[in-house]
Parts: sequence; C-alpha cells; structure tokens
Amino acid sequence: MPTDLSCQVLTAGFSFHRKPYSMVQLDGVKNYLMRLQTDGRCRARIDGSMSKVDAGDLLLFDPDEPYELRIDNEYNPMGERLVESGDYHIFFNGSWVDEWWKHHKRPTRIKVELSESLLSLFRQLILEQRRLSNPYPEISSYYMRILCLEVDRLLSEHPTHTKTNYVAYEIKNYIEENASSLFKLEDVATHLGISVSRGVHLFKETFGKSIMQYTLDVRLNMARERIIFSPMTLEQVSESSGFNNYTYFHRVFRSRFGMSPKEFRLIHREQM
Repeated sequence: MPTDLSCQVLTAGFSFHRKPYSMVQLDGVKNYLMRLQTDGRCRARIDGSMSKVDAGDLLLFDPDEPYELRIDNEYNPMGERLVESGDYHIFFNGSWVDEWWKHHKRPTRIKVELSESLLSLFRQLILEQRRLSNPYPEISSYYMRILCLEVDRLLSEHPTHTKTNYVAYEIKNYIEENASSLFKLEDVATHLGISVSRGVHLFKETFGKSIMQYTLDVRLNMARERIIFSPMTLEQVSESSGFNNYTYFHRVFRSRFGMSPKEFRLIHREQM
C-alpha cells in the first residue's frame, strides 16, 4: 500500500434530483471521482457506453476517464412518471491516491450494500467539508483514506453470483430500484417469473432476512439521507421513500434510530 500520506478532498456532497439532469465531461473530470448511488437511478458512461446505474452502485473514475451522467424520466410500477436520483459524490486527489489507485485493478462500477458503516464515511466527509472554520483539514484526508481502503475491502469481499443466489440478487436489485414505490411480493415474483414462495426462500437463504425486512431497511436509509440533506418536508420524505402512512413511518423511524424524524433532522442539521 502507498506510504505517502498526501490525500486531499476537493469537494464532497449529496445530490438529490427530481428533474431531468445531465453532465458531460468527455475529457475527464481532472481529479478522482467516487460516486455512490443511494436513491432511484440514472445512467452513466461505463466502459465506453451509457449504462443504467441503480441504488447501491459505487462508481469510480480516474482523472482522464470520460464522464457522462444523465438522469431521465422514469416510470414506477403504477405507470406514473417519476424522476428520482440521489447520490454521494467526492472529488479527491493526491500522491497517496495515485498509489492507491494503482494497487488494484479498479472497475468503474462496484455493487455494494448501502450499510451504515459505508454511508457514515460519506456523510462525515461532507460534514468536514462544510465546516466554516476547520483548523484540522487533515481529518478529511484520514476519512478519505479509510473510505478508499473500505473500497478495497468491498472489492475483496465482492460476492460471486452462483445459479443458486442469482435470483436473490435480482430480487435485491428490484427492491433497491423500486423501494420508493409501493409494491407487493407478487410484483417482485411476477417481474422475475418465479413463485412468491421460491423468491421468499431464496432471498432469506442468501441474505438472512426477509424481502420486506430488507425493503424496510432500504426505505429507512433512503428517508434518513433525505431528512439530513434534502429540503423536503418530513411528510414528503415519508411519501417519497415508499411509506404511504406518515404515522407508520414515524413509528418505524423512531424504533430504528431512537428518535423522531423531526429530532433526527434538528440534531444533524445543527452539525452541518
């Protein structure tokens, strides 16, 4: 691993789009870019062609790699038009990063779990970048290096899809793509052409939790990021994160995070 500790975070942010958006820099972004799709979907140039990017897709670009991002109109399972895309993005550079990048073969896209440990690193980097007075800028450098090493660990642990668990990962993808909309187990099964009982069994066997438990996890993570970073009202957060009842959303959010959505927003906004 690199021994030179030079690692600089240039910008770190969270974006949430509800209108079509595009960005094109075919001559590269001039710095390293790490982008994590957390909500909805978009399209990005990956290995020379425009590809669909879903929640849980971590994108890595080197300074000279062509970059193109497009967020288009989509349609949910009810046939309603929906534009929705949320992501964390970090531009960074430094000699440590140069050496880190060369240490492994870097795929442009890695499928990751939107775990609290991973999301917290992105959030902390954003908070550090937003400090008006920061006498310790090296803290961002340390967080960035931890995030880079976490990517290495994800690469080493990246699961190999077998015939047995392939369907389970397809179910997982369906949940992450459609969590902001209301759907039933029958919708998932119909989409994949399998029975509900087979889908339920394969998912639980592969991931150790039920389809609906994982759907709730995705929706709560989605709501948490929107509460912190988006200007939406709490009712809008609830609805756009797949909860059709604010009372239920309030109850499960408090159960998961130990405080109400309002308290959660106040505490985290004070830190920014």
